[in-house]
Amino acid sequence: MKLIAPALAVLLLAPALVAETKADVRDEILVVVNKHIITRRELNQAVEQQHAALYRQFSGKELDEKLKDAREKTLQGLVDAFLLEDKGDEMGSPVTDEYIRASIDGIKKENNFATDGDLERALKGSLGIGLPEFMKRQKQQATQQFVLQREVYSKVAVEDNELRAYYEDHKDEYRLPSRFRIRELVIAKGATPEDQVEARKKLAAIQAELKGGKSFEELARLYSTSPSKATGGDLGWMNKGFLRPSIEDAAVQLKPEQVSAPIETDKDLYLIQLMALEDAPVKSFAEVKAKILEKLQEPKAQNAIEQYLANLRMRANIRYLVPKDQILKG
Repeated sequence: MKLIAPALAVLLLAPALVAETKADVRDEILVVVNKHIITRRELNQAVEQQHAALYRQFSGKELDEKLKDAREKTLQGLVDAFLLEDKGDEMGSPVTDEYIRASIDGIKKENNFATDGDLERALKGSLGIGLPEFMKRQKQQATQQFVLQREVYSKVAVEDNELRAYYEDHKDEYRLPSRFRIRELVIAKGATPEDQVEARKKLAAIQAELKGGKSFEELARLYSTSPSKATGGDLGWMNKGFLRPSIEDAAVQLKPEQVSAPIETDKDLYLIQLMALEDAPVKSFAEVKAKILEKLQEPKAQNAIEQYLANLRMRANIRYLVPKDQILKG
């Protein structure tokens, strides 16, 4: 069962109908969960993120079905996340700030990020969040998994031969991200149709200069509207999953020094040049055994998880300050 972590955890300061943020923006409180609150802004942000995830994963009738109850499931996920967080505190969860810091350092090492700033830039590009928010979500999710592992998953048996068989059949799931290095040349499309016509003309002229022998690096320094123009468009080594899918898909199909066809986004036109591409090895069975165990336990434990969460809800202090049917209408 996938639980959506809250966008922002705020301490309940008083039994008022609004919460006050640092920016002094007053926001309606919808639900009180023990000592936590869920505001309308947080719910709307979480719903938007859930919708974006659904649009990436599904289409057609299946997408329509998923969207019907997405708001209700997201709200329940926010409530359950707080219940699991409180249960983790009660159980003495080992998920400390130091634990998360070590996890972040591991992510940096695995993805070849030298500094926190490098990781944060990748997070903002792919998830739209900074490092502090990412660390908060990591802590919430790790706490949830700690509780569910101790209280539910540990009671679900999976044979070792099942684990091994899954690993052999799904090795590609445990392949480390491919690494590639590209240069980008970005032309802003502008706000008007006339601006966009000019942007396309400019890009065509740049393509002509490339065919004439000019280097991509030189042209990026001259014409690109991206901050990367300072490095000739060089983005450094990147692991797959941190750039726009359209750019990554184009990059991995290129040969070194080859330049892509124009790639269009809502705001920009791109040309990219592949500098280098490296395939990564598959993690060993020992490295991923715990994750496979968790993955195979989860479908076997669905009923047990729902029952466990239902028990937590019964014992918790959950108060709807706005009627639930009104919340679900938006």
